[in-house]
Amino acid sequence: MDLWILATIAATIFQTLRFMLQKQLSMGALSTGGATFARFAYSAPLLAAALGLWLFASGAEIPEVSARFWIMGAIGGLAQILATVCVVALFRARNFAVGITFKKTEVMLSVLVGLVILGEGVSALGFAAILVGLCGVLTLSKTPDAAGHWTQRIFTRAAALGLGSGVLFAISGVTYRAATLDVGSDAPLLRAALTLSAVTMMQFSAMALWLRWREPGQVRAVWDARRKAVWIGLSSVAGSLGWFVAFTLQTAAYVNALGQVELIFSLLVSVLVFKEKLSLREGFGIGLLSLSVLLLVWAVA
Repeated sequence: MDLWILATIAATIFQTLRFMLQKQLSMGALSTGGATFARFAYSAPLLAAALGLWLFASGAEIPEVSARFWIMGAIGGLAQILATVCVVALFRARNFAVGITFKKTEVMLSVLVGLVILGEGVSALGFAAILVGLCGVLTLSKTPDAAGHWTQRIFTRAAALGLGSGVLFAISGVTYRAATLDVGSDAPLLRAALTLSAVTMMQFSAMALWLRWREPGQVRAVWDARRKAVWIGLSSVAGSLGWFVAFTLQTAAYVNALGQVELIFSLLVSVLVFKEKLSLREGFGIGLLSLSVLLLVWAVA
């Protein structure tokens, strides 16, 4: 089996594990902000240390970056923080599998964000994929046992959080790419590692200040929950490394296509870990969204 396949599967497993741990912590010891901060609190130092060891072992110097690197990195970092907050908050409103599927709209929405920011259009097949995905989102967004007009059943808080996370993750992906391309190095892995380390450190600092201001006690709570929270940081680092290795060895279209196995892992976690039940409607919505992202990946391949 090719290395990029193993790396992609490993990345999706670690990413599913991270979201599972964040859901567990957000339901007990930590607030939504605290569960989000745990990812950066325990991954930022690890990434900085790993980058330092890499530069020392290879004898390489830190590449030059411009102001645009920091601007794009800061925008992407903020968007990712807000997107993660949306996902963790969504876990409180809907089950784990549906929450992860809503997050997967980032694959679909990245086309729209790319059109706005980079001026990249979509093919007819890409447009069809967006329509299929929209049907899936509308199917999932209906709150179970909700009453009232159809607009009240579809335009729900869960739908807003899910679509919001997708848009924000799409924005972070585009701006991260812009920041990575601005690093003065020909080594893709070094560009990715430097960008990831810089952004994560900015996210760690920003969220620590925010929590000290808005949610006193949460920084301490994250430390008190370190026995479980540290695994969020470790799984975050491992997942990011897997994605970067996969994207280095294979085109993004194939990596993203294989990455949809995360939906399967999320279903297993939802049923086996959280003992949640999926309705036929939710299963159908997940199926439509899965078909949408696969069609979209095919369209851009």
